[in-house]
Amino acid sequence: MTDSFPMEGGCACRAVRYRMESAPMFVHCCHCRWCQRETGSAFALNAMIEADRVALLRGAPEIVDTPSESGRGQRIARCPHCRVALWSHYGGAGAAVSFVCAGTLDDPDSVPPDIHIFTESKQPWVTLPHGIPAMPQYYRAKDMWPQDSQARWQACRGKA
Repeated sequence: MTDSFPMEGGCACRAVRYRMESAPMFVHCCHCRWCQRETGSAFALNAMIEADRVALLRGAPEIVDTPSESGRGQRIARCPHCRVALWSHYGGAGAAVSFVCAGTLDDPDSVPPDIHIFTESKQPWVTLPHGIPAMPQYYRAKDMWPQDSQARWQACRGKA
């Protein structure tokens, strides 16, 4: 991850623009079938950051409630015009954490995955890079996240 924060991003039609005020806590590359279906791609790349560190610069996303495999639901912030998903709030994490769709950043190369998850269902033609942790399913954040990211997570969840 580079030191290029804050960083801006937005939808395809540029009606909605936002800024990530700091680097994310952690970046997931999720290969689960649910993310594949939801994105229409082989995986989802989500940069997890405190919701109050995502500043809306222009426009207003529409919040779309969608089901999730966990059963807790997901709230996806989409551009009301071009319908691009910008970030999500997962039921398990709550509204305090935004899962920014890394591909909507102006410089998505600056947020490579910290971990690949649900690799047991990854597409067979996807080759995972060496040196990046890969988990067949999920994992324990305490085992993988840097201490400062764990502290940020606890603070935004009200457990600091």
